[in-house]
Amino acid sequence: MSVELPLDHLSELWPQTFRGARVGALLHPASVSAELEHASRILERHNGDLFRLSAFFGPQHGFLGQTQDNMVEWRSYEHPRLHIPVHSLYGEHREPTADMLKDLDVLLVDLQDVGARYYTFIWTMYLCMRACEKADIEIVVLDRPNPINGVTTEGPLLDLNYKSFVGLHPIPVRPGKTVGELARQFRDETFLECRLSILPMKNWDRKMWFDQTGLPWVMPSPNMPTLDSAAVYPGMCLLEGTNISEGRGTTRPFEIFGAPFIQGEAFCHELNALGLPGVFFREHYFQPTFHKFAGELCSGAQLHVTDRNTFQPFQTGVEIIRMLRKLEQFAWKQPPYEYEWKRLPIEVLIGGPMESLFGT
Repeated sequence: MSVELPLDHLSELWPQTFRGARVGALLHPASVSAELEHASRILERHNGDLFRLSAFFGPQHGFLGQTQDNMVEWRSYEHPRLHIPVHSLYGEHREPTADMLKDLDVLLVDLQDVGARYYTFIWTMYLCMRACEKADIEIVVLDRPNPINGVTTEGPLLDLNYKSFVGLHPIPVRPGKTVGELARQFRDETFLECRLSILPMKNWDRKMWFDQTGLPWVMPSPNMPTLDSAAVYPGMCLLEGTNISEGRGTTRPFEIFGAPFIQGEAFCHELNALGLPGVFFREHYFQPTFHKFAGELCSGAQLHVTDRNTFQPFQTGVEIIRMLRKLEQFAWKQPPYEYEWKRLPIEVLIGGPMESLFGT
């Protein structure tokens, strides 16, 4: 039985008390129905009967999903068809300003997350909750599946001394929650006065992976092309804190990694000897078209997940970096990273001191 999204049942789920309200919507390209219709079109159809559509907001990568990774900003603009503002929350502002919210009664959030703390969409939602609490504006979250299941958790809790835009609240690297569940946690633990409503899914089971939901996969960001990418991301994103390519500039970001100075065959042999659960490392060669080592031949590995239910992506990423540190040419990436200008990117990512996982 397929999962049914609240977006597909908006007319029956929309709270009666919000009828006629002035609504803004935080969306991105993966904010689609089960029939692949974008939420903006669905909201437009209900404009005038359920509510008055007044503004759009977009997170990192843009409302259209056009921009690349870390600190590639985009600007607000006017929606060409509806002639309402499309506010950027990944540019001059990452939290809605009072001016952006002044003509709204409700902010609707419909974002597809990928189940990892570093993925910034949940923190855009977090900052929207903070802004809406201040402005006394209702926030309505349309729940969506955690694509890598809602059972498994992994990785350390964020140390609040290491807060950044890839971690603003103490949750583990892989929290095992949906966006709606995270919103409820943020409200209960931080934004006690936030007026939050969560519109639920139907038929979602916590053990489901996204390919068991019956829903279509749409890239939530440019480097998350498939569920396979999401499955490895909670660990392989750690390579963003190093000088090793995490596969950006290729068709398999996060599933492959490497550098010109890695000996792929020997490196894979060492990794496979660790006996990490649910994964096999196959030597792999690639030439990124952009980002780290653009145009250079890199040697490294592709991760082949052989059992996704035993695979531990975060621990796998940690073990890969521990092995990489033996190489003379290995280096930690230097700041800035996601608007953090002092701490090492690897510490921003793990949400704590580097020594806690990698020693001195």
